[in-house]
Formats: sequence, structure tokens, C-alpha cells
Amino acid sequence: MRSIAVIGAGITGITTAYALSERGYDVTVIDRQRYAAMETSFANGGQLSASNAEVWNSWSTVLKGIKWMFKADAPLLMNPKPSWHKYSWMAEFLANIPNYKANTIETTRLAIKARDYMFEMASREGIDFKLEKRGILHIYRDKLGYDAAARASELYAQGGLARRAVGPSEIRAIEPTLHGDYYGGFFTESDSTGDIHLFTRGLADACRRHGVTFVNEASVDSVKHSVSAGKPRVDIALTLAPSSEDARPIRETLSFDGVVVCAGVGSRALAAQFGDRVNIYPVKGYSITVMLDDEASQNAAPWVSLLDDQTKIVTSRLGKDRFRVAGTAEFNGENRDIRADRIAPLVNWTRQLFPGVSTARTVPWAGLRPMMPNLMPRVGAGKLPGVFYNTGHGHLGWTLSAATAQMIAEKIATDMPVEKPSAQIFRLAAE
Repeated sequence: MRSIAVIGAGITGITTAYALSERGYDVTVIDRQRYAAMETSFANGGQLSASNAEVWNSWSTVLKGIKWMFKADAPLLMNPKPSWHKYSWMAEFLANIPNYKANTIETTRLAIKARDYMFEMASREGIDFKLEKRGILHIYRDKLGYDAAARASELYAQGGLARRAVGPSEIRAIEPTLHGDYYGGFFTESDSTGDIHLFTRGLADACRRHGVTFVNEASVDSVKHSVSAGKPRVDIALTLAPSSEDARPIRETLSFDGVVVCAGVGSRALAAQFGDRVNIYPVKGYSITVMLDDEASQNAAPWVSLLDDQTKIVTSRLGKDRFRVAGTAEFNGENRDIRADRIAPLVNWTRQLFPGVSTARTVPWAGLRPMMPNLMPRVGAGKLPGVFYNTGHGHLGWTLSAATAQMIAEKIATDMPVEKPSAQIFRLAAE
């Protein structure tokens, strides 16, 4: 049986491990955290949103970014401090503007495919992740934003997504708790929401039941590739957390037939060691989880997921007593600080649009989205045999992960077929 290491235990790493296990590989997941989904997959906006598949590579995004550059509470914020990585990434971002339409359509197709895979996995493994199939409502405060959304809808339709225009009165009917005046909106009934952390942890438990090995609290120090007797070998040098306060860290090297890099913002450095260029930049996003501790707040919080285009804020209802509000994009390097001036707009937005919701108890969070310059995930083989990537999903990792996991597993099955197929291959792999 061929051995494959998956570096990273976020949503892309765990779905990849599951897809490889389906196909009979001996899979080991390596992660620096103690548990799965403790970084970018911990507290995102919660949307499984094909209706948010529009890539950012457009001149309108660039102009908005310039306008917002010096506003601390702007939806998009960039630290102007010079950085070769940041400015080279942005140059590639601009170079991909001509690919805006094609990439938006392809992302839409991937998102639709992913949702079927994800629901099938959750059903088969009995994962309760607070799934709400109530659709996603995009709201627009002026004609300019609405018209731009109408143009994006034409691309979504080419990708196979149906969503419909709604007026102010229908917006109220879809989500009665929403306050404010809106020009119009678009409603995507097939979209849904859920708790990414619960899903990833539940799928990680399923992976363990199916024989996947987990090496947690393990930092990857280096990776080395070699070929022996015509077969690739990947050596991964690790530093394991000590078992007690007095113990020393343990250093160990594990060897595999192949590796899949699913390491989020850490993927760029790992790729460089394999001789590959994976130009991921960390784009920070923030969220608050509003604890709905009283009945009045529970009744005043929306169940339908929202995206407010003007503020770039999204929401999801995570069961009876939690309300997730997320947004913003911050270009500030690998900085995980939770800034009060970036959390405040999320709290204020909640108070304005849902005044009956108490924000007395909110939990702030920040995570780094791994973004490629073309806003498309890097899914495929590297230069060296046995080296693969499933990373760079940006703000759509939760939405796309189930599909890209199947894609990379199929690529590995083609390049490195299992020597002795497992006696039990899960049904999804055969479909």
C-alpha cells in the first residue's frame, strides 16, 4: 500500500486525507496544532456559497482598494509597508484581470460540485455541523452595486448556478429580522451554511476510524525528495511537542511515497523546498461569534445567511444560540493579531442591522486565508514525482474543499496507483 503524507489538518487537508483513504492509500496527516481545524478553518463566515464565487481580479476591486487604503474600518485594508512578496503577488493579481470571467465560471462549477460531495460525506459519517439549507441572500444598498451583481449573475448562470433577483419587499419576506433600506438583492436558494470547525473535526474522527494516522503538534522543519529504484521518496523532518514541561522537543524524520501540501499560508515555503513556486499570500479575515444567550436575541438574529455587498460582511446562524458575523480582507503579511479596530465594524454592523441582538458576549477571531494571485486554488502535481498540492483556496476553502480533494485524489490515483487496492473503497470514490 502506498503511503501518502498530507501536511495540514484544515478543511482542505482533512477532506484530502479522507478522499485518499477512500481510494486505499496509507494516509498520515501532519499538523502543528493539537487538533484539526485550529487555524484558518476555525471560525470563518460559515457560508457554503457558490454565489460568492466571483474572483476578485477586476479593476473595480483595485479602485475600491485604493479608496479604502487609509480607512482603518474599510472592508479591504493593505499595509503599505514595502514587501517583495506582497507587491509581486499584486502584480500577478493585476495580470489575471483578463481571466476574471473564465475563473469566475470555473469556480462556480467547482462550488456546485463540492456541495454534493460534502453533504454525502456528512451523511455517511454522521457529522452534525449545524447545516442550514436556507439559501444565501445578497443585499445591495444602491443601484451601482446591484447592477454589478446582475452582471456577475450572468457568469454564475454559465457555471450552472441559479439565483434570482429580489426587491426590497421580498428581502423582508426572506429574512424578516433584517433592518435597513436596500435597493435590491439576489437570493440563491441552493446555497447553505454550517460550522466549518465542527465539520472538519467530525471528518477527522471519521478518517481515524478508517485508518488514517495523525501526527499532531508536529512542526515541519524540512522536506527532502529523492528517487530510489525508480520510486519517489519524501522525507519529512519534524519537531514534535514535548510530552511534559520538563521534556525536550523530539525530532523525528518520517518517510513516505508521496506528499500532498495542504498547509494554508505555510504552503509557499514548503513548495519552495520542492522547487515549486506556489505564490500564496496570507489575507487576513476577521469574525465574531455572537452568543445568543437570551430568547430575545435568538428571535432577533437571522436564520437566512446574508452577504452585505457594501461592507463585505457575511453571516451564518450556527444553531439556536450562535450567530457568526465575518468579513474584511487585510494584506498585512503573516500577522495573526486580532485588532480591535477591525472587530468593531463587525459588532457595529450587527447592532445596526439586528438591533434586537445583544452583543454583550461576542468571541473575536482572525485567520489567514491562503490566496493565489488568480484567486484559484492550486490543485495538482509539482515538478517532482510524488509531490502534490491542494492549497490556496482563499476565502472559498470551505466552499471548494470537497471537490478539490476529489480532484487531487484522482490525480494521485493516476500518477501513483495503489499497489494493493483496499478491500473496502467508500462509495463516493466510485461515483
